[in-house]
Amino acid sequence: MGETTLTELGDRLLAASYLEGDFVLRSGARSSFYLDKYLFETRPDLLRDIAAGLAAKLAAYEPCELLAGPELGAVALVAALSLAALKPFVIVRKAEKEYGTRRLLEGRAEAGQRVVVVEDVVTSGGAALQAVGVLREAGLEVGAVLCVVDREQGGREAFAAEGVTLDPLFTATSLGIKR
Repeated sequence: MGETTLTELGDRLLAASYLEGDFVLRSGARSSFYLDKYLFETRPDLLRDIAAGLAAKLAAYEPCELLAGPELGAVALVAALSLAALKPFVIVRKAEKEYGTRRLLEGRAEAGQRVVVVEDVVTSGGAALQAVGVLREAGLEVGAVLCVVDREQGGREAFAAEGVTLDPLFTATSLGIKR
């Protein structure tokens, strides 16, 4: 994906999902802006182009045998990236479901596989870090998290402390968001 295309994609993402107001984030922090992931993940044109951008980044993490996305926010993204990169994926649940298989991981994964986690918007990294823990507990190797937007509010450092690289398609700064 070229520089002009990436800039244009960032503009489209902001136009679709950037909201101003008083928001409480998953981390508990308050923010004057919010990037509503569902407003960009539910638009096929944006989802397709975001997946293409993430697929281009994925090449740096080969060999990668499996993708993973935390429920619910990253499921559409990891599915779109799976289609773009032709790689299988698993969904990482927040908690074990209380019926059926009672799994934390949905899909097929084998211990020792190299996994790249896909996330939507990262602030502190909480949901994706929880997913990394579940994946590692299952014997999978996780070295990278690809995300659509890094809000640049501690996520990169939190991942680094766990030996994981955070590789965003966009940062708040690159999108021109004033924090």
